[in-house]
This record gives sequence, C-alpha cells and structure tokens, in this order.
Amino acid sequence: MSMTESAKGQVCQLRLEGCIPGTDTTVFAHLNGAGMGLKNKVNGFHFGFYSCYSCHLIYDGAKEANPPYEREWLELQALRAVISTQRIMAREGIILHK
Repeated sequence: MSMTESAKGQVCQLRLEGCIPGTDTTVFAHLNGAGMGLKNKVNGFHFGFYSCYSCHLIYDGAKEANPPYEREWLELQALRAVISTQRIMAREGIILHK
C-alpha cells in the first residue's frame, strides 16, 4: 500500500477549526513549500499528512479560516500532523521504523 493510499479510512491529523469529523474525506496532503510538493519526493517517500477536505483546503490556501491563520503557525501545525501521520504509518507497517 502506498503512503497516499493509506489515507483512506484515516482521521485528519491537521485538525484545524472546521475539521470534518470521520474519515470519508481524508486524503494524504503533501507539505507545501521547501520543495516538498507532490513532484518532489525522495526515493518514493512523500512528506505529508492525513487531512480532511476542509483542513486541506485551508492548508493549500484555497479556503480561508475566519479569523485567518498566520502562515507560519499553519506550517507548524502541518509539521505536527506529519509526525502524527508517520507514527500511524509506522504502527501500521506502511513505513519502516527502527
């Protein structure tokens, strides 16, 4: 199973205001900036996190929260979400850990 496919059935790890509970809209959202997008993966490894539709729109800038989040704070929350997503992936054997 790929990292992107593993998002199916997972709970959002970004958890912003307006987060959609449940797992129906969860996708693997790729980190923005610093060359971490979909086209920039390292040896098949994507840098991203499980995100619901609403949180993904806010993170990608397609939707604005009210009041708006500061971009730096949002990036820190995304990094937190990456860590929690990787813990889930390691526990489920999607990525290896030593």
